Amino acid sequence: MGNSKSGAVSKEILEDLKLNTKFSETEIVQWYENFKKQCPSGRISKDEFQNIYRKFFPDSDANTYAQHVFRSFDTNDDGTLDFKEYIIALHMTATGKTTSKLEWAFSLFDVDKNGYITKAEVTEICTSIFKLIPSDEVGDLPEDENTPEKRADKLWKVFDKGDNDRVAEGEFIKGLLENEDALRLIQYEPLK
Repeated sequence: MGNSKSGAVSKEILEDLKLNTKFSETEIVQWYENFKKQCPSGRISKDEFQNIYRKFFPDSDANTYAQHVFRSFDTNDDGTLDFKEYIIALHMTATGKTTSKLEWAFSLFDVDKNGYITKAEVTEICTSIFKLIPSDEVGDLPEDENTPEKRADKLWKVFDKGDNDRVAEGEFIKGLLENEDALRLIQYEPLK
């Protein structure tokens, strides 16, 4: 970490993030300065991460979804995100290329990290996504996706699998790329 004692982001991490995200060097340095102010230890805990999500979704229950997002980016399973994991999380959830974003989405839905997604996992993630939707917007949802279970059923049908089957990453990505409606089902875009 070269010059981490000086409080600056290391050249190695900076170059890696410039290569793997759409953020400029200036943006990365600004993110790092803010990150160090809010997380002097250089790591962000699950609770701190949930607090950030609560600010993005003030009218919703973002905790469950934030926990799943956190799990998907805590690549070394140490219960914290370092700066690099945090920036990649921001990049992927906000701006990632479609295939990369879908690879991340697969890791989000693969709750038990076994390399496959089951209908139960789809239902679990759809339930957490549904909690992000403010109650006044739920009434505007189409009839076939106005509950977490209906949303999960609609998404699961895209893969043409039985309730006890499982979906591999390639099938997941292919299914979503071929179905715009399914792409919409794996996320929540605030109306505001």
